[in-house]
Amino acid sequence: MNFYQHPNAIVESKNIGQKTRVWAFAHILPGAIVGENCNINDHTFIENDVIIGNNVTIKSGVYVWDGVRLADNVFVGPNVTFTNDLKPRSKQYPEKFEQTFVEEWASIGANSTIIAGNKIGKYAMIGAGSVVTKDIPNNTLWYGNPAKMKGYVCNCGRKLPDDLTCSTCNQKYHVKESKLIIAGGVVNDSLS
Repeated sequence: MNFYQHPNAIVESKNIGQKTRVWAFAHILPGAIVGENCNINDHTFIENDVIIGNNVTIKSGVYVWDGVRLADNVFVGPNVTFTNDLKPRSKQYPEKFEQTFVEEWASIGANSTIIAGNKIGKYAMIGAGSVVTKDIPNNTLWYGNPAKMKGYVCNCGRKLPDDLTCSTCNQKYHVKESKLIIAGGVVNDSLS
């Protein structure tokens, strides 16, 4: 075994990457794929049709249901709720669950709810307690219920001020045709 499994974790999947850590009372079903160097915290559940990239952090109390795809370097805060069925009824299952995509370096704040079938773009940041009801463009900050766009986010994670110059890394951006542009070219396209 090239990953760490706490004695009180249940890992049924054979597809767990090297250096991943699975902590107490986490349960990973056999069909799940978890990348390298991930941190799966206590009291998490990962269903079968789930793909998790490399360097992903999933904090305590998160259930990752069938159809969820987490790309590399995603951060999922404590008690984030993913959904996968837009018309849930007890003992009635769809032929296929909705897919939810969280792109590279996106961060989802604690206690947020992600409604099935949406995409959270690269480097996007979802504030704590938010309810995501639609696609989130790259490098944008969203929060509230329902979540609304509140600004842009630098690749380093800092909210960009009105002049779109990061106070942490000094990177300069500008917006052109709904795309965040960095010196030298297009950084990330918005979702459209």
